[in-house]
Amino acid sequence: MTRTVRGTTLVELLVVLALLGVLLGTSSLSVVALRPAPSDLDRARADSARRAAILSGQAVTIRFDSTVVRYLPDGGAIGVGVDRLTGTRRPP
Repeated sequence: MTRTVRGTTLVELLVVLALLGVLLGTSSLSVVALRPAPSDLDRARADSARRAAILSGQAVTIRFDSTVVRYLPDGGAIGVGVDRLTGTRRPP
């Protein structure tokens, strides 16, 4: 009499779970890497504010953490510790 065993063993289930864990771990790291760096977000906000000031002809004020920057219609920037041409914070 031949007995046919159907199903999976505990070892096979553990291997599948380990592979799924590795796959999910690497994919979550990849998704986090797609997020832009905070400095990129600050630069995008600065460019947008400068563009709005130039196009509207009125000064636009934005805040980066504790720094307030005012973009002028001529494209310049005013703020404590801020580069006048780029509107970004200067290193101390």
